[in-house]
Amino acid sequence: MAELATIARPYAEALYKAAAQDLSAASVWIDELAAIAGNAQLLQFADSPKVVPAQVFDLVTGVAKSTLNDQARNFLRTVIENGRLSVLPEIALQFRTLVNAKSGSSDAVVYSAFAIDDAALAEVAATLEKRFGRKLNVTVELQPELIGGIRVVVGDEVLDTSVKARLEQMKVALTA
Repeated sequence: MAELATIARPYAEALYKAAAQDLSAASVWIDELAAIAGNAQLLQFADSPKVVPAQVFDLVTGVAKSTLNDQARNFLRTVIENGRLSVLPEIALQFRTLVNAKSGSSDAVVYSAFAIDDAALAEVAATLEKRFGRKLNVTVELQPELIGGIRVVVGDEVLDTSVKARLEQMKVALTA
């Protein structure tokens, strides 16, 4: 995926510089556009030689739940005209990394076998912030195959306290 990262980097950096006054608003619309651009049917439609960029732009803006400001519309138009719609999720990821670097925080994904209520999530987030030594933007994803416990991914660091991981450790110990 190094090619996608290489292609996405200039777009993410340009967006970061252009949206410096309101990074939080830009984060919202870039994440929404990335989610839309992740649709395989949309990408297939956009790659058709019979479809012009204006049609793709109209489709994406029509699907967007929020009203896109001029900056978002211009950015989207540029991405589509340059044939980089499929790279938009990677652009959003790199943009988020730049925003996090400025604020001194990181994104953390907590994988859990069961839903976590807000009070428990706040407690987990506080513990994780102490453990990783920085502010974390925590999101939760359900993974029933974990059986119990949680698995936390912060950048390239993984903290796995799930039942599944413990069972794997026991299996390795017993077969060694």
